[in-house]
Amino acid sequence: MKWKKWLENWDMTSLKIKTPFLDMEFKPQEADKAAAWDLYIELLTRITTQPLPKEHGDEQTALNSVFALFALTRDVLKKHGRDAEEFSKIAIVVLNQVIRPFTAKWHKESIESAFENGDKCNEFREELKKLQLILGIYTQMLSDMAGVEDLTRLEDI
Repeated sequence: MKWKKWLENWDMTSLKIKTPFLDMEFKPQEADKAAAWDLYIELLTRITTQPLPKEHGDEQTALNSVFALFALTRDVLKKHGRDAEEFSKIAIVVLNQVIRPFTAKWHKESIESAFENGDKCNEFREELKKLQLILGIYTQMLSDMAGVEDLTRLEDI
């Protein structure tokens, strides 16, 4: 299967990826599967894919959890090394194109005391919901790459 087709299957064609890459074969190796599993578990058990009801949680803590994905992903990339090339391709794109814009905006907003403002807290939570939808798909993609059962809909939330 080509990368383009794999991304289409997951409705992730909005990612900006150069055409030569999209025409390459998508063939995850064992290191890709292991790396995908490692990050899959992190995403599945964080606010990145779990609801944040208005009456619970804290915006700053949620932002910190999303931001922690940078260090976690880098650790997974280092741990599995160059042999996890397919995983690396998607992980880097998602970090830079999906997660970075969110964390950059809200890091600046948080420094400017946005989370002391109820309207800003609501705005953050709405944008977090949108991010969670994309990261939910990414999590499913990782389960596919890892060759494991998708547990993203295991719970009745």
